[in-house]
Amino acid sequence: MMTGSLSTVYPLKPDRMHEVCGPAAPSFAAVFAAQADAPFLWIREAWRTEQLLPAGFIDFFSPNNLLIASAKNLTEVLAVAEESLRSSVVPLVIMELSQPLNLTTGRRLQLAAKAGKSTALAIIPEGMGSNTAETRWHCRPLFDPADSTLQCWKLIKNKSGTLGVWNVRWSSSSRRINVVSEAGI
Repeated sequence: MMTGSLSTVYPLKPDRMHEVCGPAAPSFAAVFAAQADAPFLWIREAWRTEQLLPAGFIDFFSPNNLLIASAKNLTEVLAVAEESLRSSVVPLVIMELSQPLNLTTGRRLQLAAKAGKSTALAIIPEGMGSNTAETRWHCRPLFDPADSTLQCWKLIKNKSGTLGVWNVRWSSSSRRINVVSEAGI
């Protein structure tokens, strides 16, 4: 199911904080990082048992562009994210959050993104989101035995426009996301 044009809401609005949830949220983050085509920071809490494997993202971006920060707890994740956004050293900061953001913390991240001309993307658990996020996406894989990159991206919050649903496919050769019609699945 497609509604509207994906190009009006994606790539994500710069200098803002966005959120993504769902089983394909890390893939959404990887696609966005690929389109940034620059070094970026991915911040995670140290207690997480799964690890990021930079070489696993080779179809999306050069592993040399990925900087990984392991923070002691959520407070440190947010502190590192805010400082990184404000510094404008990297154009994109991805953070994995385990708890909801309060209004003050969300606003601080928005202001830091604006001040540093950087974009923040928070990977959040489903059902958890901040009122301060510019957009919130729900991403899930779509089963296709011939293509493991097929996904459904649903825009579930948008401060500056309408909502929508798109079936998309990642093209590693062109390094871009393509909208796929229902008949093309």
